[in-house]
Amino acid sequence: MSHEMSFLGHRAFNHEQSQDVEAEYDRLRDAARREAAQRGSCFERSRNAYENGDGQLAKELSEQGKAHGRKMEEYNKQASEFIFRENNAPGRVASDTIDLHGQFMEEAEDILEERIKYARQHGQTHLHVIVGKGNHSVNHVQKLKPRVEQVCRDLGLQYATEENSGRIYVNLTGGPAHMPSEQPHHHPHQPHHQPAQHAHPQPHHQQPQHEQKPDEIQQVVNKVAPKIIRRLEKACCVVM
Repeated sequence: MSHEMSFLGHRAFNHEQSQDVEAEYDRLRDAARREAAQRGSCFERSRNAYENGDGQLAKELSEQGKAHGRKMEEYNKQASEFIFRENNAPGRVASDTIDLHGQFMEEAEDILEERIKYARQHGQTHLHVIVGKGNHSVNHVQKLKPRVEQVCRDLGLQYATEENSGRIYVNLTGGPAHMPSEQPHHHPHQPHHQPAQHAHPQPHHQQPQHEQKPDEIQQVVNKVAPKIIRRLEKACCVVM
């Protein structure tokens, strides 16, 4: 038995994209799903062989299952990195924004944690997180938004849903999640607060709106990839 990474929906891009790019993303995810299915089949047959007293066959099938599991992890890693680069390429999002479309929930969590760490190290006071409205998810449920909110709570950061409900504003300073005056909201959503630790709101300073640089994107990708692999390895229950 194994636990697959949670799928967010079929719409992986937050912008118009060429058919070739979408096809490549779909190819990688489909390949990962095929490997996952073969892994599950091998583990099931391994269990049956073991119960029937054929230890040698059980071991061989278990090793085959592990091999399929490693391939699944690699395909998912490639897909995650591919879609992250596409959605966060220079010119697509501002320097204070991260787009998590197309990520599995576990991938999105790791990416966001690294992006928050990177932003704080470089003096950013806030982050806009694009999570999508759930229009392309099963039953139109926002699966990613609750996970992003949980990450913020775990890190002690306050956040608020923006006027565009597919975006979350995160205050990286630890203060209340009030939107900067440069981006007013006519119908603001109620901010979600951590237990009161700050008596007075901290001032926000809007960061210059420059494009994300390729090396910034690569730094996040390089740090996140090993975490995703470790998470997948822990999630896979080995039969033998």
